[in-house]
Amino acid sequence: MTQRKRVLFLCTGNSCRSQMAEGFLRHFHGERFESLSAGTDPAGYVHPNAVEAMRLVGIDISSQVSKNIATFLPPNGQVPDLIIGVCSSAAENCPTFPAAVEHRHWPFDDPADATGTDAEVMAEFIRVRDEIRGKLDIEFAT
Repeated sequence: MTQRKRVLFLCTGNSCRSQMAEGFLRHFHGERFESLSAGTDPAGYVHPNAVEAMRLVGIDISSQVSKNIATFLPPNGQVPDLIIGVCSSAAENCPTFPAAVEHRHWPFDDPADATGTDAEVMAEFIRVRDEIRGKLDIEFAT
């Protein structure tokens, strides 16, 4: 059996974008990839609107947890094969990994910054969720 490639989605707070990306990759490609996420300054929770946005498409991320990038750093962490930064700040603050680790940058707007009515804020989470899904569909197509 071939070992699954470890993909880490990196964001600043690890509460929205990286959590949704982790959930999508696990759901659609979990047999090929180990899906992970972390933050450079983790919020300590998964945003309830991110959980709800994913629930609306049939994916449960309610048991995922916000983690610090240090969890994946040598010598104690299991270093990922690929790091995908999903926000600009995380890319700028990403610690140094071994040279063999591939890096990609997919900046998405932070839906946690959305303002307005509850419906308008949720619409922003859904918009960003759909952008993440679209990028994953392109990048991880079989």
